Amino acid sequence: MKSTEICRLLGIQYPILQGGMLWIATAELAAAVSNAGALGVISPYAGMDNMGDPVKNLEDQIKKTRQMTSFPFAVNIPLDLKDSGILIDLAIRQAVKIIITAAGSPEMYSEFIKGMGIKVLHLVSSVRQARLAEASGVDIIICEGVEAAAHNGFDELPLFSLIPQIVDEVSLPVIAAGGIVDSRGIVASLALGAAGVQLGTRFVVVEENIAHQNYKQAILEAGDKDTAITARKLLPTRSLKSGFSKQLLELEAHGATAGEIRRFIGYRRARKGQIDGDLEAGELYCGASAGLLKEILPAGQVVKNLVSEYQIIINELL
Repeated sequence: MKSTEICRLLGIQYPILQGGMLWIATAELAAAVSNAGALGVISPYAGMDNMGDPVKNLEDQIKKTRQMTSFPFAVNIPLDLKDSGILIDLAIRQAVKIIITAAGSPEMYSEFIKGMGIKVLHLVSSVRQARLAEASGVDIIICEGVEAAAHNGFDELPLFSLIPQIVDEVSLPVIAAGGIVDSRGIVASLALGAAGVQLGTRFVVVEENIAHQNYKQAILEAGDKDTAITARKLLPTRSLKSGFSKQLLELEAHGATAGEIRRFIGYRRARKGQIDGDLEAGELYCGASAGLLKEILPAGQVVKNLVSEYQIIINELL
């Protein structure tokens, strides 16, 4: 697989990142991905008890990851988390080398984080946000299209339209994210100017992911029309169609207010779906390309397949 600027900046072999899924991006998953030559990512809530302390949990996850890999890994810290500042401070004190931020302004912490010698990646969903991230001093931009699982940008821009527009506007390397699950998506992303890719849903259905088997199986059984975007009045969110999402779509169709939608969603629906395996009442984050996923594999095998299949595609194009 082509070595890009992402590989040099992050110290990884392949320009592939594992998504930082809030409840399920654990040390075990991140280490398996990093050991395979890609970049594993851990999140503060991953593997945590329902009412646990995310700061203590993140510290434990960082220590566990270091016990399982000597290769680079990243910490994902959404800026809309209540304890985001404390979590960033912890990551710095734990000498983490790579931090990924999202869901907030990169102006908040980027300069401070970089001043500590840490690489900063920030996720954006529009050209305007990419320009702001570059002006804020981040090292790498993650460009996310509306095909992605979980929270998306309000403009709901498709990835393959967004990549070249962002690449043309900024001088930083760009990582493509959203609906990429195989090497065809990687080749297409790099052809459009991206220097790497981030895969989330593909790394849900792997052996090392702590996600409930019900959730994994629901992804494997999904087809091209089995995801939906909900909560547009709060923040557009892509998930599998389920009892929960269908009720939410009905509420929205009948003109529910943002407050009514917020009350219906309630507390930690994603955990209920992803960890507890409640396919009716839980929120089941899933990318639009889930229909391409057919089996659960070890994370390292996923990386190996992405690399080998990428080369086959490139050879066929030459």
